[in-house]
Amino acid sequence: MDELTLDEAMEELSSAEDFLNYFGVDYDPAVVHVNRLHILQRFHDYLAHNAPEADDEDTVRAHNKRFLELAYQDFTVSDAVTEKVFAVFKKASGTAFVSLGDVKR
Repeated sequence: MDELTLDEAMEELSSAEDFLNYFGVDYDPAVVHVNRLHILQRFHDYLAHNAPEADDEDTVRAHNKRFLELAYQDFTVSDAVTEKVFAVFKKASGTAFVSLGDVKR
C-alpha cells in the first residue's frame, strides 16, 4: 500500500487491525478483538468533527494517526457500554422514546 495515496489506502483498509497497522499504532490484540467496531466508529466520529489543519498528505496522515490512537486509547481505559459509541448503548443508558407511529402491529 506504500504506492497508494492516503485516500486510496484508506479505502482499501477494512478492519481495525488494518487501520492500526497502516498508521503504525501499537495495540493489544485483546483490546481490539473486543472493541474493533467501536474503535473504528470512534475514529470515524473524531475525523468527522476534527478537520486537519492543512491539506498536504503528510499532515492529514499524522492527523488521522493521532485520532486513531485516541480512538484506540478510549477503549484501553474504558469499555463500549461506558463510551456509548453506537445508538444502542446511548438508548440503553436512559429512557428511549418510541412514537406511536413507529409501533407496528
